Amino acid sequence: MTGLLPALFLILLAGTMIALAKHRARNRRLLQLPPPPSWIRILDTNLPMASKLDKEQKQRLFGAMHLFLEHKDFEGCGGLTITEEVKVTIAAQACLLLVGRDTRVYPRLKTILVYPHTYSSGRQGLFGGDNGPGERLGESWNSGVVVLAWDSVLGGAKNMLDGHNVTLHEFAHQLDQEDGAGDGVPILEQRSAYVDWARVFRHEYEELVDKTDRGRKSVMDRYGATNPAEFFAVATETFFEKPKQLEAKHPELYDELRSYYGVDPGSWI
Repeated sequence: MTGLLPALFLILLAGTMIALAKHRARNRRLLQLPPPPSWIRILDTNLPMASKLDKEQKQRLFGAMHLFLEHKDFEGCGGLTITEEVKVTIAAQACLLLVGRDTRVYPRLKTILVYPHTYSSGRQGLFGGDNGPGERLGESWNSGVVVLAWDSVLGGAKNMLDGHNVTLHEFAHQLDQEDGAGDGVPILEQRSAYVDWARVFRHEYEELVDKTDRGRKSVMDRYGATNPAEFFAVATETFFEKPKQLEAKHPELYDELRSYYGVDPGSWI
């Protein structure tokens, strides 16, 4: 009996390795797939910004979307029916954050909960889209869940120039939380990058807090003054939606975000 244990272990290990190899091969194929025509129709209507990407960026966007839609679950809440339009519109915005980065597609994320409109939440101390006590446009949970209000998702996608986008905001939180802590410091490619990131983001965050306290306007929404995690999410929204203004007013912050995301949204405007 004892002699069977090593053999059984090797059989199980071999089966696991084969399954893992098949999984990776399928993911590689998904990354190369073109978008279905229905995706293009949806994005032309709901996310015009996608048409501004160059050829390579579009391929990376669609590849990431294929992986996203293959591995993430969508659940409708509050009577909302999950349609292809809902899935594609959310996936495209989430994956827009990945088109310039060699990274996995939100490895900690499992489920996207979608409400038809602003919803009430009993959870406290969570990141994202607070619209007053208990009323939210979106949330990002460390447990692998993103919650979104569909009307805000759609409005943010169609108008990518107002600096407000709940989907970009919540998925920026997901990137921030990939190391297990939502603290405004996502995983950077090189250790040396953390020094400049901390210096620039600390200064810019403190400046936004000061402007908010004094009632002064900023190109970034004052919600970013809530804490460093919200600052990163709001800065991400502004980077993709108001790139020219952010670069003019906050060039060091823009450079840090351009280096992190690997794209220059100013070229898409």
